[in-house]
Amino acid sequence: MTTTLVASDLDRTLIYSAAALDLTVPDAEAPRLLCVEVYERRPLSYLTETAAALLTDLAARAVFVPATTRTREQYRRIHLPGPPPRFAVCANGGHLLVDGVPDRDWQRTVAARLAEGCAPLDEVHAHLVRAADPAWLLRERTAEDLFAYLVVERALLPDGWIEELTAWADGRGWSVSLQGRKVYAVPKPLTKSAAVAEVRRRTGATEVLAAGDSLLDADLLLAADRAWRPGHGELAATDFRAPQVTALTERGAAAGERILRAFHEAVREGDGVRGTLA
Repeated sequence: MTTTLVASDLDRTLIYSAAALDLTVPDAEAPRLLCVEVYERRPLSYLTETAAALLTDLAARAVFVPATTRTREQYRRIHLPGPPPRFAVCANGGHLLVDGVPDRDWQRTVAARLAEGCAPLDEVHAHLVRAADPAWLLRERTAEDLFAYLVVERALLPDGWIEELTAWADGRGWSVSLQGRKVYAVPKPLTKSAAVAEVRRRTGATEVLAAGDSLLDADLLLAADRAWRPGHGELAATDFRAPQVTALTERGAAAGERILRAFHEAVREGDGVRGTLA
């Protein structure tokens, strides 16, 4: 019997801010939206009602695992339709929530992996701040004591700055990616795919489906049996491709619906193909 695990990024893959919905139809034909996140008493993230129904049904047919770079606090602001997922991956794989509670065994595993081959967060964060120019640096943050990022005016970034930072970080066991207005510095062992592999081990899933739009989702898509990326985001901008990854043309909320339909079709097929997350 096939047990399918569906691991999906959230922001700009399944859920969308008002600015990211990318609605192209006339207002009178726009889809009905369900708000799934409120921040500071204001609606922040949505999915279409069609997507909400698809997600509710999918969660009843497969092991649905949100896999996000959000911190645990940020993730808990989201209220997806249907029952709360038993497993959720937060902080780019740094935390595995089981029934909403951080799994301490996974925390110890992550800490050991980071200590073994990565420079300390304080060192990397300090370098990020020193290397940034106040003329284009808007904010600097660390997340869950695991990784760091800058919010920048992307158009003002000097040529070669990202490449220079990437080379510096690489020798210290860290990776760098530019996504929208954020420059992320993340330890190389800190991946969504590693946390999802642990969920696969615990559930005995025989197939993993995945979706994501950003560079931090690339490892998850490559490790899955079958995966999808929307027609927007950094993966689309870099023409990211792999044999098991379907590149969709849909953008915005329409891509979210298309991804959920693709998950449904794959779950119904129940082909039991095994991949590298085992």
